[in-house]
Amino acid sequence: MTEFQAHLDTGVTMLARCWAVVRRDGTTFGFTDHDRALTFGGIKFKADVGMTARAIMSATGLSVDNSEAMGALSDGTITEADIEAGRFDGAEVKAWLVNWAEVETRTLRFAGTIGELRRSGGAFHAELRGLTELLNQPQGRVYQTPCSAILGDRDCGFDLDTDGFATEIAVEGLQERRRFTFTNMAGFEPAWFERGRLRVMSGAAAGLIGLIKRDRFIGEAREVEVWEAFRKQIAAGDLIRLEAGCDKRFETCRLKFSNLPNFRGFPDIPGDDWLVSTPLSGGQNAGGSLRRSV
Repeated sequence: MTEFQAHLDTGVTMLARCWAVVRRDGTTFGFTDHDRALTFGGIKFKADVGMTARAIMSATGLSVDNSEAMGALSDGTITEADIEAGRFDGAEVKAWLVNWAEVETRTLRFAGTIGELRRSGGAFHAELRGLTELLNQPQGRVYQTPCSAILGDRDCGFDLDTDGFATEIAVEGLQERRRFTFTNMAGFEPAWFERGRLRVMSGAAAGLIGLIKRDRFIGEAREVEVWEAFRKQIAAGDLIRLEAGCDKRFETCRLKFSNLPNFRGFPDIPGDDWLVSTPLSGGQNAGGSLRRSV
């Protein structure tokens, strides 16, 4: 920052703006408004293509920094198909002011994520949300009966690569891009994958994830349905991965996953009826747990 300020103090600056976009699948894009490509931090920033941004509005305190990025849809950078598929939803964005003659002299002006995306006339407009946007969202644990962890995350600690809890299989039948049918998928109980995840491993939709709504048998065939249709074409033969689902219940954590020490719910929370109940002369009033053991 000292070197950057010294460059500004000279009164004759050589500044360019650079933006880096990192999608959730790890794919990285770099753009600059300079007339030639720049490279730093392992990212190549392409010259005068892909994206520009309006002035970043910021304030002191906890106000949310915000801006808007604009750019052209093209086959080589940000495509309409990828936006439609949701690949840029929640992507990380960073913006720098850079001395283009000495790229190590730079300052980070914005860090955040892409919010709402809209497109029209061969171009896109992306809302940029600053890091303080997270302060507007509920944080921390919730005092509730079901588990608050997500199956397989750091709090849950369960390894979904454990035998019997995930399978990779080729697509056989598909309707409306959300109902998958299989004629030979034995070894899993009905509803085993409900509330789980379906990951597309190959094909045009590779990298996309759907949440499983229903897992059932229809005759001899097994049908796995996701809540929302995939926004990219999936063809027969494409490889998908099905991961077991969790309904967040105490019993499921204990019996299905044997992961009770990591349960993040509070199954002994007294209900409204218990709070307004009165002691009974003929009942047991020992002050112990009212939940039956499982």
